Amino acid sequence: MKKVCVFLADGFEEIEGLTVVDILRRAKVEVSTVSIMDTLDIHGAHGINIKADQMFDEADFSVADMLVLPGGMPGTLHLGEHKGVQNILKDFHNEKKNIAAICAAPSVLGKYGILEGRRACCYPSFEAQLTGAEVVFEPVVQDGHIVTSRGMGTAIPFALKLTEVLCGAKAANEVKESILFV
Repeated sequence: MKKVCVFLADGFEEIEGLTVVDILRRAKVEVSTVSIMDTLDIHGAHGINIKADQMFDEADFSVADMLVLPGGMPGTLHLGEHKGVQNILKDFHNEKKNIAAICAAPSVLGKYGILEGRRACCYPSFEAQLTGAEVVFEPVVQDGHIVTSRGMGTAIPFALKLTEVLCGAKAANEVKESILFV
């Protein structure tokens, strides 16, 4: 079974984080929400509070097939400032393991040089922070082991692309049809 870690921080965009969790779990992917705060209780950008599955320091990233960074403010800033997130992102990138980010969160990948020489997209006004990337304006962009997306309105296509990356096109299409996404 494929395993994914979705990082959560106070101020994350709820739809971007939770849509990924929902869609991937429908595809039978084991998804763990990982708090980078000092508590499992995470406060979303729009007042939706959730309890993460585990704390960052308790997570075993060696068994993960993908890391996912939802956007939102100030959640993206918290992700970009967290040394542990920085280190595990760099490790995954060096090992060519899957990394995905949506909305403002691709800026974190840009900050750490992960987008160098790759096509990527993000929320409008964050393009300058995609250091080294060829910025494109598509809803979802996959370049090698990196997937980026533009924002809340692209959360379902983003999650379906992650499903395809992990489980194949057939599984992604089955989930797409089951949720009546046209």
